[in-house]
Amino acid sequence: MESCNCIEPQWPPDDLLMKYQYISDFFIALAYFSIPLELIYFVKKSAVFPYRWVLVQFGAFIVLCGATHLINLWTFTVHSRTVASVMTTAKVLTAAVSCITALMLVHIIPDLLSVKTRELFLKNKAAELDREMGLIRTQEETGRHVRMLTHEIRSTLDRHTILKTTLVELDRTLALEECALWMPTRTGLELQLSYTLRQQNPVGYTVPIHHPVINQVFSSNRAVKISPNCPVARLRPAGKYMPGEVVAVRVPLLHLSNFHINDWPELSTKRYALMVLMLPSDSARQWHVHELELVEVVADQVAVALSHAAILEESMRARDLLMDQNVALDLARREAETAIRARNDFLAVMNHEMRTPMHAIIALSSLLQETELTPEQRLMVETVLKSSNLLATLINDVLDLSRLEDGSLQLDLGTFNLYAVFREVLNLIKPIASVKKLHVSLNLAPDLPEYAVGDEKRLMQTILNIVGNAVKFSKEGSISITAFVAKLDTLRDSKAPEFLPVLSDNHFYLRVQVKDSGSGINPPDIPKLFTKFAQNQSTGTRNSGGSGLGLAICKRFVNLMEGHIWIESEGLGKGCTAILIVKLGMPERVNESKLPYMPKMPTNHGQTAFPGLKVLVMDENGVSRMVTKGLLLHLGCDVTMVGSSDECLRLVSHEHKVVFMDICVPGIDSYGITIRIHEKFTKRHERPLLVALTGNTDKVTKENCMRAGMDGLILKPVSLDKMRSVLTDLLEHRVFFEAI
Repeated sequence: MESCNCIEPQWPPDDLLMKYQYISDFFIALAYFSIPLELIYFVKKSAVFPYRWVLVQFGAFIVLCGATHLINLWTFTVHSRTVASVMTTAKVLTAAVSCITALMLVHIIPDLLSVKTRELFLKNKAAELDREMGLIRTQEETGRHVRMLTHEIRSTLDRHTILKTTLVELDRTLALEECALWMPTRTGLELQLSYTLRQQNPVGYTVPIHHPVINQVFSSNRAVKISPNCPVARLRPAGKYMPGEVVAVRVPLLHLSNFHINDWPELSTKRYALMVLMLPSDSARQWHVHELELVEVVADQVAVALSHAAILEESMRARDLLMDQNVALDLARREAETAIRARNDFLAVMNHEMRTPMHAIIALSSLLQETELTPEQRLMVETVLKSSNLLATLINDVLDLSRLEDGSLQLDLGTFNLYAVFREVLNLIKPIASVKKLHVSLNLAPDLPEYAVGDEKRLMQTILNIVGNAVKFSKEGSISITAFVAKLDTLRDSKAPEFLPVLSDNHFYLRVQVKDSGSGINPPDIPKLFTKFAQNQSTGTRNSGGSGLGLAICKRFVNLMEGHIWIESEGLGKGCTAILIVKLGMPERVNESKLPYMPKMPTNHGQTAFPGLKVLVMDENGVSRMVTKGLLLHLGCDVTMVGSSDECLRLVSHEHKVVFMDICVPGIDSYGITIRIHEKFTKRHERPLLVALTGNTDKVTKENCMRAGMDGLILKPVSLDKMRSVLTDLLEHRVFFEAI
């Protein structure tokens, strides 16, 4: 047998396979035993792992798997039955633990998957929160910019500054290439380019307001992206670069009728301006949502600022207008006050200057009447005297009406004998009525109070005027005067709904009716009777004349006494009935001895004279002085005349019983003379009675006389009968103040 040079392997193939299995089982067992150690380390380090018991089971499974592989090392050689039993036990336990672990994994895998889902959900939520936080930060940034823009915009109330500041601040915040404002023209049919960011003096381009793009912007309250080629967006010259994105937003023009910027329309309907904003050209930048919101908010703020500016301008215009009106009113007031003072001064001067010659005419006529005259001469003298008395009455009426119209006339309230007023009126009117053969009757109701509180002079003047008109317009027949306390049902007049009397316990309403059988009047002409100088044309005769100032003054007197006056007539030739209602007070206690002395109207005292009565007359006017002297001499007085205050103080003595002083003498302080005479005569019975002669009919004159210590006051003109009555009452009562 030939020899073989083949190399015999060191290990047979079967033994080599066994060797590889042996080594593999060893390393598998080593790896299995190392995994539980790593799991134990992981469990100890992890405080949140939720399935520790599963790891224990899995660790046991791995340990058993490792044990089977380790025990399997002894099976590669001849082994005993004990090794086989241990090997079998290890495999059975491994199988059991493997099944249990598999079942447990089937149970916990869905939980593990849900945890994964929640983890994904939480990741999504976290991402969403990050986006919201980014949005909040963006909104805060936008709000900061809005506050800053609003502060800058509202830092002024000038319209032009507001609009220009808006463009500048938007550019600073948004880094714009151009920004412009288009304003409506006066016609409201076009938009005109009025303000731009880059151009100092923008050319007045116009675009029809009904352009589709403009309508689209005006119909939305949001910022709208528009095409860069739109007419309102062509704000920059065309170039080689791509234009940036453009947005437009409307700006409400509140209270547009108050705005007059360039050609703004003067309309009350709601209109809009157009704000156009352009991003830089050749840029990938786009408009973000927060930027658009910023633009919208700024547009609203501009509208509010413009409305405030308009209100301020309107207030400034109103203030300027009010100041001009105040200046004009103040000027008018000063002119009115000057006119009133001039009128009062004129009336005072004219009053004095007119009464002085009237004093001479009436006094001399009354003196002439006392002389031996032929019937024709006596008739002429009586005519002169009556005309003079009428002229004096007209002077009084003019002064009373003037004071009534300016509100300076006030009632002189006091307690008086109401019956005596009617008797005086009857005594005064009877002589005139007897000439015309008119019968005058007086009927006083039994319930009429004898005493009342009111203005005796104004009441008498009113009644006397009405009765005088009845005598004047009656040629024959009778005149009846009826007076009674008006009841509530007789107070109301349907023709005067504004007269609303109210009865009370401390006052009553006096109703006086004067009925005549005169010429009558047409009812449509009755309202004219209370108009100044109204001429009655319905009577058809010039002899009847007009109402003059009498009824106009009577109406004002009655209104002052909270009453009402009216006239009733059925027509021409049917007579008239004049009715007046006045409010009078009821005196609390009537004691006739304590009533203030009020002089009666002058009556005829026949041949009453005062022989030897020494009288001193001080009057600067020589004519008036001579007239007064003539009246006193005719009454038997011993008269001394002086023309100055020094002469009066030098000549006055205790022998003089009465001193008449004209208190309207220029340059003479009559009140001061009165005080010095009081100082000269310390004993009252030695001092002469001081009586003022005046033409002033104002209440202040009477108060000044009483304050200075005068004993009486007489209004010019003075007739002989009036002087006789004055001296009689003055010597009897030692006081005489004629009612003013």
